[in-house]
Amino acid sequence: MATKIIFDKPKSMKDVPMHYCPGCGHGVVHRLICEAIDELNLREKAIGVAPVGCAVLAYDYWDFDVSEAAHGRAAAVATGIKRVWPDRLVISYQGDGDLASIGMGETIHTANRGENITVIFINNANYGMTGGQMAPTTLVGQKTPTTPMGREPSSTGFPIKMAELIASFPAVRYSVRTTVADFKGVVQTKMAIKKAFELQMKGEGYTFVEILSNCNTNWEMSPVDANRFILETMVQTFPLGTFKDERYV
Repeated sequence: MATKIIFDKPKSMKDVPMHYCPGCGHGVVHRLICEAIDELNLREKAIGVAPVGCAVLAYDYWDFDVSEAAHGRAAAVATGIKRVWPDRLVISYQGDGDLASIGMGETIHTANRGENITVIFINNANYGMTGGQMAPTTLVGQKTPTTPMGREPSSTGFPIKMAELIASFPAVRYSVRTTVADFKGVVQTKMAIKKAFELQMKGEGYTFVEILSNCNTNWEMSPVDANRFILETMVQTFPLGTFKDERYV
């Protein structure tokens, strides 16, 4: 009797253990990126840019070309790669601190220019790798090692809504926020990533996929409770949806 394989590891993903905390969403997003690349037959054209942060070792897990970038500079590195190789699929993979704090300048200017790259933004509301300090996306009232009494807007400002901010730039082609906190969200995230890649390969411009992902270790929750926190609390500040899906020119 012939064996029919219905589920397997994507060819774009290496068969190695990951360093991420058990329950973390990074591994799920890594897989979704690889599935989309395989389905679009873009493995030989894909170039990722890994950030400084929890995903700094992403190049150990993706079986396609990957470059490392200095902290916050992933979008700038991706811009350079894309301008040299305009026929390649260029992916900038970044977290909260890397993209929305240290790299905010690179982020908004890359979007404003409409560079034809795809940015995958993991929003887990804290600096995950360095111990869970407050990030630009930390919720009002959320306790972190640097906001032990909870984030107070009068002294630290409000959470920055990146998908909405990115959507405000005329040259941006696609800006969306999804989550990997439940099965429905995983499916929608895969669709958003795949669409962003397709738009980039058609030369339609800058695409941005923000993904709400848990940091159960720093949040001091079980993975189940952390995902529930995303669906019940985090989405009130960061609503899911498509904020821009149109071409300016």
